[in-house]
Amino acid sequence: MAKIEPLKGCEVLPPLATPKEAARKQATPVEGQDRQRESRAAQGERKAKSRRQPGRRFPMLNTFVDCTLATILRTDALVWLVLFRDARGDTAKSAQAYIARRAGLGKRTVGMAIGRLERAGLLDVLHRGGLNRGLSIYRIRPLAQADNRRKAIAP
Repeated sequence: MAKIEPLKGCEVLPPLATPKEAARKQATPVEGQDRQRESRAAQGERKAKSRRQPGRRFPMLNTFVDCTLATILRTDALVWLVLFRDARGDTAKSAQAYIARRAGLGKRTVGMAIGRLERAGLLDVLHRGGLNRGLSIYRIRPLAQADNRRKAIAP
């Protein structure tokens, strides 16, 4: 039999890291990253703004409560509030069944409320979801549009 020689440079393999060591190594920053962060801070560079704009959410909710809530039905208000809670920016992605369960309403009631909110200008349906179509996407608005205010349904 021929003698099998190991590849050059592979005589000794380093020991494998344990899972704890691997997690610790992954958590520590790569050499030079700390220096980059420090230098940015020293130069007074700003951090990149996040996509979330928390300063817009409370004024939107306050406008809805102050100007619109008294002019719409309770079920419409519940649906709008659930969508507001789900919203990222001004768009929300949710299924009507999920909205119904969280608001304590029926699916059909939620569908009718969405229609009324859309006619009043408080909601735009950007994508109608369904079976094999994914979730519906809605754009929420705190005030009815000027031309749709007459169409808002009062209690």
